[in-house]
Formats: sequence, C-alpha cells, structure tokens
Amino acid sequence: MQRRSFLTQAGIAAGAALGATQVASAQTADAAPKRKNRPNPIGVSTYSFWRFNDATKLPIKQCIDLAAEMGFDAVELLHIQMESESNAYLQKIKQRAFLHGLALCGFSTHQGFVNPDENVRRVNIGHTLHCIELAYQLGIPTVRINTGRWGTIKNFDDFMANQGREPGLEGYTDDDGFGWVIGSLEKLLPKAEECGVTLGLENHWGLGRNADGVLRIINAINSPWLRATLDTGNFLEDQIPQYEQMAPHAVFVQAKTYYGGGKWYELDLDYQKVAEILRRHNYQGYISLEFEGKEDYETAIPKSLKMLREAFA
Repeated sequence: MQRRSFLTQAGIAAGAALGATQVASAQTADAAPKRKNRPNPIGVSTYSFWRFNDATKLPIKQCIDLAAEMGFDAVELLHIQMESESNAYLQKIKQRAFLHGLALCGFSTHQGFVNPDENVRRVNIGHTLHCIELAYQLGIPTVRINTGRWGTIKNFDDFMANQGREPGLEGYTDDDGFGWVIGSLEKLLPKAEECGVTLGLENHWGLGRNADGVLRIINAINSPWLRATLDTGNFLEDQIPQYEQMAPHAVFVQAKTYYGGGKWYELDLDYQKVAEILRRHNYQGYISLEFEGKEDYETAIPKSLKMLREAFA
C-alpha cells in the first residue's frame, strides 16, 4: 500500500509538473523566438522578372524555374502577374515550387482604402479578403497590403516625379484617410486569423509613404495579424532612421536593387547596414528581392542575389 501510494503521489506530481510546463509553454508561444545563428533566407519576387514591362512579363511558373536555377530559397508572387485564380492553377504553382525545393514566401497584392466612398472601400476590402484566401490555398504565410493613395495625380510616372507626394482630396484631411484605412483593415483581421495569413502593411506611397504613417495604423489596430512589410526602396529620404522604426514590426522585407539604373529613381542602399538593423531587432524572416533596374534580369538578378547573400550571411 505504501508503494502504491508513493507511485500515485509521484504520478500526480509528474502530471502537475507537466501541466505547469505546458502552461508555461503556452504563455511563451506567442513571444518572438530568439534569433538563431543562421542567415536570412533570400527570396525573389516575380515582379523582379516583369517590372511592369510587357516584354518580360514571364509566366509565374517560369519565374519559379528561374528562381530555382539562380539559387534562391523562396519566391514571392505578384498577384496581378498570375494567369489564373483557378484552384488547379494555384495547386500547380504550389507543386512546382515544392519540386524545386522553394518556399512560396509572400503574396504581393494591390488595394486602396484612401477614398471617401464607402462602396469603393468595400470593393477593396472584398478584393483583399479574396487575396487572403488565395494565399491560404497557396500555403503562403503573409500578404503584402497597401494603404492606397489619394489619386489626385493620375499618372504614376508624374506621381513618381513628385517623389510619391500628392495633394489630398478637397474637403478631406489625412486624418480622414487614416480613419478609412484603419476601419477597412479591421474588417480583414478575422479572415487573416482564420487562414493563418499575417498581413504586412508596406511603406508603399500614399498614407504609408513613411514609417510614421505605417506605424500609426499598426499601433492603432494592435493585432498580431497586422504587421509591417518593410520595403527598403520606398523611403526616399532618411532611410536608416525609418528602417529602425519599421524593423521591430517587420514580418517581411523587400529589398530593392537598381542595376542598370532605376526605372523611376535609384537609391544607394547599404545592405550591410540594413542587415545590421534587422539583426538587432531579431528579424529572422525572408528577404525578398525586388529588382527595379534597367539591366537585363538574367544578369542583374544573380548579381543581386550574390550581394544579398553576403549582406545577410
């Protein structure tokens, strides 16, 4: 009886200890993992092959083949470059990446919520919900999203010539715009959580032109399913301080290169410094190349990969 009592009590104690361990594990599961001693994986956006140049608008499957041949770890898909949204097409893309040993690391989408018309915002919310579902079907863990812009400068080349700045709509303020964006993004979060797809709000013109604008939205919503996509090429001034602001919130990083000269502009980006900032803020995720130069992609993309490998080693 003494032996049986001892074993029973020991079992209870072991169970309690296991339960305590499980509770502790659950409590720390959401904490950011400590950085491992390994390089960041390097991916490439299919945009790098196309760059909105119809002569090089390669099919997604060919972009995946080239990414594998060049030695990348992953591929980021540009939604508007896809030839279809059928399930058969999506699964073929997923299988092709898998057979090459490549991850599908990101899904880059376009939407805009800076509009006083509720119906326009509703259409963009529906579009983004659909993109979250597509990412889920593809097994992609993050979707790049935008705030949108006022649209008072209609031509994008003119908009870029004005360094991504434009006047607001008459009768409305930036505060109105931030309210529309925040209200719209809040409607996306239940679907993002359901699908396990983290939204990455990018510094991508409009109200997200600078880090203050992006973080104003992220902090107002305060959800683990809305983080930041840090684009190294979309801060046209004060890059380093803004990288510092964005890095703690980054779930995805897009790295611009400009071999052959930039299409709209060219920045002298110090990727050793970028890597140092991201390491300091414990960023362990993907670095996705967005080549935006005029050189032929067949030479410029491998050069970009070599440079990024060295910087993020």
